[in-house]
Amino acid sequence: MRTRVDIRPRRGSRTDMAEAEGGVGGGSGARPDMAVQRAELGPLLAMALMPGESWYLVDSRWFKQWKKYVGFDSWDMFGAGDLSLFPGPVDNSGLFGDPETQSLKEHLIDELDYVLVPAEAWNKLVMWYGCMDGQQPIVRKVVEYGLFVKHYKVEVYLLELKLCESSDPDNVISCHFSKADTVATIEKEMRKLFNIPTEKETRLWNRYMSNTYEQLCKLDSTVQDAGLYQGQMVLIEVKNEDGTWPGQPILAKSSTAASRNFTTSSESSASSYSSVSATSVITNCDSSNSYGLNSSHLGRGGSGFVCNSYSCRDNASLSQPGLCGLSNLGNTCFMNSALQCLSNTPPLTDYFLEDKYEAEINQNNPLGMRGEIAEAYADLIKQMWSGRQSHVAPRMFKTQVGRFAPQFSGYQQQDSQELLAFLLDGLHEDLNRVKKKPYLELKDASGRPDSAVAKEAWENHRLRNDSIIVDIFHGLFKSTLVCPKCSKVSVTFDPFCYLTLPLPLRRDRLMEVTLVYADPQRRPVQYRVVVPMMGAISDLCESLSRLSGAPAENMVVTDVYNHRFHKIFHMDEGLNHIMPKDDIFVYEVCKPSVDSSEYITLSVYFREKTMRQSNNASGTVLFGQPLLISVPKHKLTVDHLYSVVLEQISRYVKLPLVEEYSATCTGKGTCNGSNGVVEGDIEEMEHQDGGEEVKDKLAEADACHSEGCMPVESARDLQPCKKQLFTFSLVNSSGTSEINSIVEGKILKLNAFSALAIDWDSDTRRLLFDEQEAQAFEKHGSMLQPQKKKAVVALRDCIELFTTMETLGEHDPWYCPNCKKHQQATKKFDLWSLPRILVVHLKRFSYSRYWRDKLDTVVEFPVRGLNMSEFVCDPRAGSYVYDLIAVSNHYGAMGVGHYTAYAKNKVNDKWYYFDDSSVSMASEDQIVTKAAYVLFYQRRSSEEHTAPSPPQEEYDGMDTN
Repeated sequence: MRTRVDIRPRRGSRTDMAEAEGGVGGGSGARPDMAVQRAELGPLLAMALMPGESWYLVDSRWFKQWKKYVGFDSWDMFGAGDLSLFPGPVDNSGLFGDPETQSLKEHLIDELDYVLVPAEAWNKLVMWYGCMDGQQPIVRKVVEYGLFVKHYKVEVYLLELKLCESSDPDNVISCHFSKADTVATIEKEMRKLFNIPTEKETRLWNRYMSNTYEQLCKLDSTVQDAGLYQGQMVLIEVKNEDGTWPGQPILAKSSTAASRNFTTSSESSASSYSSVSATSVITNCDSSNSYGLNSSHLGRGGSGFVCNSYSCRDNASLSQPGLCGLSNLGNTCFMNSALQCLSNTPPLTDYFLEDKYEAEINQNNPLGMRGEIAEAYADLIKQMWSGRQSHVAPRMFKTQVGRFAPQFSGYQQQDSQELLAFLLDGLHEDLNRVKKKPYLELKDASGRPDSAVAKEAWENHRLRNDSIIVDIFHGLFKSTLVCPKCSKVSVTFDPFCYLTLPLPLRRDRLMEVTLVYADPQRRPVQYRVVVPMMGAISDLCESLSRLSGAPAENMVVTDVYNHRFHKIFHMDEGLNHIMPKDDIFVYEVCKPSVDSSEYITLSVYFREKTMRQSNNASGTVLFGQPLLISVPKHKLTVDHLYSVVLEQISRYVKLPLVEEYSATCTGKGTCNGSNGVVEGDIEEMEHQDGGEEVKDKLAEADACHSEGCMPVESARDLQPCKKQLFTFSLVNSSGTSEINSIVEGKILKLNAFSALAIDWDSDTRRLLFDEQEAQAFEKHGSMLQPQKKKAVVALRDCIELFTTMETLGEHDPWYCPNCKKHQQATKKFDLWSLPRILVVHLKRFSYSRYWRDKLDTVVEFPVRGLNMSEFVCDPRAGSYVYDLIAVSNHYGAMGVGHYTAYAKNKVNDKWYYFDDSSVSMASEDQIVTKAAYVLFYQRRSSEEHTAPSPPQEEYDGMDTN
């Protein structure tokens, strides 16, 4: 429970309230000065993760404001901080998808949306600043991933399991568990949920396909080791009084009768496949209580059923080999898409189906995975190409991948290309024919012919790397670096497994912003403006000025978040600080040039005063759209502020009868009073005429030239009567904590963009504040115009961009051996030799500190006859003509969305669309879309094209076909 203390701070002192009990509410201890806060939290924030520890999520917006307030940022070399940015209570409301249940939003990203702090740091923050009323701490455990290399991370999203009793499968209860929880923890929770006495014997089953059950035998196994996934059904079965299990006769009957579900369709059998299934059970336990079918007693095709780690299906051949979907185990569509592309790569799949891998597994390679990835992949491929399943659940394969690559062990959306890169590398090392890699010293070209240097590089690569992956997927780059000072030329040849091609970047960007006019009677108008991709805030203002007619120099650009200004931008700040999800409001600030008075712009927040039932103390809640007002410095009095604000809100505030309310305050003393304190914290602050940073913002806006500017003196003509509509408080930039009292009758000393709150009582807000009109806005014609069709880019444009010479950045220099120093050299990539299977990764995702974007440009790529010969710089190379065999697609925005695949079946040469467990026919004209992300091309054999074969006398071993 938070306590309130009504204390007027003395000038030059700071009195704080803090409380840390339960992590909620205000504090009970004094907040130390900024230097002490930095010193105490710095080491804590640098702590390493340790398994089992509790860490806390903090909204990055609040945390960044705290860092600026105490001078924690790296640019604040003097650690001075910014007193005007007092953050107020810890506020995590921006992380909640549902404020009532306080469940997290989906797809939150570390550092961008939230920061993680250890328990001790959280306790200190709450003790010093308190926590927003009603918000529970977001605490998560550190869990361990990985088999050989241990990897720790905070498990932000818990795993949701659906729990039920085997006797009542319709009564499902959802519960969340950590991946570090054990099966015993799940059993204990289920006993409690379903009121099962401790003396009753039970056993647990998971259901991972509609008719496939697996017993969870090892109670000490973790959720992760047991392979449980998001949304999986877990059943608890209670033993009968007579010692039998309820499911035994049911399952036995199902097994012998082979109850089947047939799906029939009038469509061609090529596009719709009948599926036969039987209720089946997998047990891998030694318990004599297991019932149903035991996998140890069933060989492949032995009893009419196939029971293994992937599925249990009737072995009737009802599916075309390879046309097998993959069940989504919980955000695993990225994995399914990559696997379908690899599965439909003929030379690799033939290698596994013919069991050639068995003789080449390298269990002793320190860079490999003991052959386990290769074996897991082989098992999955054999399932997919057996012709017995319409779909399988790749649980064991995913578990194996997660053991060796912790980043793929969870159930959050990942990148199909990143999984593909890991898998190709993992398969290569598991199947590397080189048992002991020799040490090789790199040699410079030193003027030797390219052909000799390339041959040497390829032979050296094969001495250390010799596998089916190298045979099929590896090619050779030529890299040329030129020193800008001494003109030293360095030529190297490097192997590659896939081509990552850049897309021509858009030069412009569309932004949707809302302009709040200076004329208080005009509704805000939403505009869609075109701005340079790497432009500045000033470019946004110029573009908006051309559409609206409002002078650009009078505009102030803001990011509004939760009824407050999250950020007020400088004119020279980059537009890359603004993300697509930000709510950008541009205010036309009116500063009449009647005299030479200096004007100051202030932020104004709306707050409603509320009473807390727990302790009858008053608090405040922010509401409405904040204001920016400009007032002459010599008129900074409560009376004048009141009249200016009243004029600004007159469109949506009904003016009351004069005998009930007045336009000016007739009482004496403070205007906010003790009941205006919000969230318990009081912060004294010197408000002088300084503040160069915010002064610069005002200097960028001259006197108002808008026709819409209206005089603000008219409100003062209203007669003073009994009661004001609202009172003023001086608050922090978040509007959550009061800084100082406002005394009527005196000129107020405020900095530019100081924040004021206008506090309303609930009745006045309800009677006079028109919520609907306050939120109303209009749409400019630019919002209604259809957006221009996005430019289409040819695949050859991407290849040409990849092979274009570029200058290295200042943060990525090259060390010149002649100059003996780092230089910003020019760099050029060329293709020297290409592999049998060419994997092309279209670089659709771009990242920066402030910006994440996906380029949804349509890339035109040929389905047949991609001729790469012109891009190969080896003058004696043969013809490189390719045909498309598979595409990994990504739909949606970055970090979210869905992956699918198109692939060409090697048996019948027809195209199919793979969407998790669903497989359907496709035509060639469907394949080229803006969703295409990774392309798989197969090189035509020499008989399929008429180009001459490459000379072989000098290039044996160089052509990677």
